[in-house]
Order: sequence, then C-alpha cells, then structure tokens
Amino acid sequence: MSRRILILIVALTVLATILGTALTVGVFLSGVKKDEIPAAGGALGYLTIEGTIADSRETVRQLQSLAKNARVKGILIRVESPGGGVTAAHEIYSEIKRIREQGKPVVVSMGTVAASGGYYVSTPADVIVANPGTLTGSIGVIMQLPVVRGLLDKLGMRVETIKSREAKDVGSPFREMTDADRRLLQTVVNDVYSQFLEVVSRERKIPLDSLEKIADGRVLTGRQARQFGLVDTLGTLEDAKRILAERCGIRGEPKWVKPRPKLRQLWRDFFDEAGERFFGVRNYPQLLYRWF
Repeated sequence: MSRRILILIVALTVLATILGTALTVGVFLSGVKKDEIPAAGGALGYLTIEGTIADSRETVRQLQSLAKNARVKGILIRVESPGGGVTAAHEIYSEIKRIREQGKPVVVSMGTVAASGGYYVSTPADVIVANPGTLTGSIGVIMQLPVVRGLLDKLGMRVETIKSREAKDVGSPFREMTDADRRLLQTVVNDVYSQFLEVVSRERKIPLDSLEKIADGRVLTGRQARQFGLVDTLGTLEDAKRILAERCGIRGEPKWVKPRPKLRQLWRDFFDEAGERFFGVRNYPQLLYRWF
C-alpha cells in the first residue's frame, strides 16, 4: 500500500470519527424532545424524512409512536429526500396511509428536494405543501448494476459460475449482460413502475393517462407539481404547521412532540451515507425510487 493511499485512509477515518461525534452531540444538544406530551390539551407530532431512504424501520417506529400518543392530534412530516429503496419507501408510505385512514391528519412539508421515493412517501398525506422551488416529481424506477469483468480481465482474474438455470445469475457483475437479461430485468422495473403510478393516481386522484404524460422520470418544481396536481398548495414549513393546526382545531402555538431517533440508527444512517458519498458503495442489485 502506498504512503499516499495510507494517508488518505487515515484522513477519511478521522473525518468520519469527527463527523460522527458531531452528529451524536448535535442530536442530544439540539433540544429535540423525547415522546413527551403536555399535561393537558392537544399537541402535534413532527418528524423528518431526510437523505436517502434506505431503511424504513426507524421512521415507521417514530410514526407509530406518534400515532399511539393520544395527545397528538395530527402529524407534520418534513420531507428532504431524493428517494431511495423501493421497499423502504413503500413501507413508510403504508404506515402514513394507515395513520391517515385511522383519522389522524397528516400534512407533508416538502423542503429542497422531495423527489421519486421522497415524493412516494408524501402521497398519502391529507395535504402536501411544497415550496415553489422544491424539486419533486421524478416518478420512475431505476436499477443500476455494476460490471467489473473488464477490470478482472486486466488483473488476469475470472469468476467461474455454476448455476441451476440460465436466469440465476442475471445481474452478475462478473459477466456482460445479455439481451435476454435486459428484457427480464426490464419487466421487473416496469412492474414496479406501474405500482408507483397506481399509488400516485389513487392518492392524488389523477387519471393514469394524464399522469403518464409527466411520469417519465422528469423532475419538477413545486409550482409545476401543483399545476399537475401532484401537490396541494405552495408554502413554507410554517405554512404547513398552520394548516395542520387548523385541521386539528388547535389555536395559537401548538405543543410539538418530536420523537428522538435511536443512536444506533443515527450511526447506521451516517455510515451508509458516508460509504455512498465517499466511496460510491451501494448494495447491489436494488430497485430504486430515486432521483440522481
């Protein structure tokens, strides 16, 4: 290992440690409360969905905690995400939909980016509030598969595969993809894409033929999304707070209940994000509701 590479690894390790420590301290000093409730009167729940949606468990846990809290009359969700895994996004969507159907109002406030899977999880809300410049939409599905055969050839290495039938190693990074492979995987992507369309059409009450005209993966501003019916109104986070309070019949400044994320999940999210940002590491293969 060269001295330059060793220095780079050490520097990145130190950086990860510093950022991780800052993240931990920030959470505990940020004033974010546990699932505390006022002694009397109603309150509103608040949580954020931010970054790549890779694991639904912590978000679902927080949603369930707020839903079970008798003092919480409604939930405000701030979405700051370009999307992520198909399954994780759907599980969060399903939990939000369940809460709404049980009669607890849900309002989504879109931040800078709420695209693809970030939009998917927003669709079951009673009201979606986007800033005029929010980047949203990007309705579509993507599957990316690395191919390292060329690199192995240069290194004089190869991988031998023994399989039960021809499709067992579809997507393998150790061989070139065939036309038959592409056709097979395209049917998978198309099926998941149709599921995305069905969700948006049902939740936003947009006919499929109208939706398909803009559901080609394009990103939209909040103002454009409102014109197409993808969001309900334009406004800020404060506007979304007022809309939720009015729907819940709360006057004046409401009490806010903010579940504290588990430290274990914070570390997992940090290293997952760091691995992808710094080293381009992803779990392959995977289906993604994601923009860029």
